[in-house]
Amino acid sequence: MKNLFRDYTIGHFINQPLSRTEFEINLFENMVEPDVDDVHKHNFYEILWVDEGSSRQTIDFQTHQLLPKSLFFISPGQVHEFEAWQGLKGGTIMFTEDFFLRNQQNKDRLFEISFLDNVYFNPNLFLGCQDFALFRNYINMLMAEDSRKDSDPEILQSLLHILLLQVQRSIKKEGAQPSDRRNIILFKQFKNLLEAGYTEGKKVADYAKELNISKHHLNRIAKELTGQTAGNVIKSRTLLEAKRLLTYSDYSVAEIATHLHYFDASYFSKTFKSITGQSPIEFKMQMSEKYQKAPVML
Repeated sequence: MKNLFRDYTIGHFINQPLSRTEFEINLFENMVEPDVDDVHKHNFYEILWVDEGSSRQTIDFQTHQLLPKSLFFISPGQVHEFEAWQGLKGGTIMFTEDFFLRNQQNKDRLFEISFLDNVYFNPNLFLGCQDFALFRNYINMLMAEDSRKDSDPEILQSLLHILLLQVQRSIKKEGAQPSDRRNIILFKQFKNLLEAGYTEGKKVADYAKELNISKHHLNRIAKELTGQTAGNVIKSRTLLEAKRLLTYSDYSVAEIATHLHYFDASYFSKTFKSITGQSPIEFKMQMSEKYQKAPVML
């Protein structure tokens, strides 16, 4: 099936599509509205922070209200519905995986940041005055370094690492017993394998074998980090793709079912309704009305 969304780079968001920049930090009030689709994906990480005002942001059909003293995280591959940011005070930090990992011997370093690339983490993090002031200090340091004529990428990278580790610390403080580092890495490796193979009908045992762990171990890790079994994580990823295809493509329900390795369209429809409360056709019609699309194909 064709790609539903263009793969935007950081350059597109600063209206320099040929730019190969790997890091950008900007205040909303200084930004020119980027020439990108309202609904889009991008291949970099983004952190929004809000000083004043509010905004609605939608990530893969989940809408979040951004309020002052909050951070919002967007990871590569997520479908982001672009919302107007005029009137907001705050800004955005954009960085690529290569920028985060440059000169790093440990390539699992990015996996250790549990809230990145984790669809089960609430991307909208509201902070108290004290914590937000701490993060704002690091953001100010990033902006000051970035604005220097002799700006050093290694200093920017180090400040970014500190900022993300502070977020990780804040999340651990708010949550339950922190997960084991190795389990976080294994779960993210599982998610990468799932992203590459969710249309192939693979089962939990298949992914466990690729990770050289038992099916029980993979289920335990998934339950610990998401509250769901590994089987439900697989089902959720397939369901998400079904929603994307029903919303943003003209493929029929039967074509979508086949693409997602459901060779019985009626079973696919039954499974979809049991989870969402709507049949695929009902969901597609609702999304067609929302986005004023062409008539639904059965």
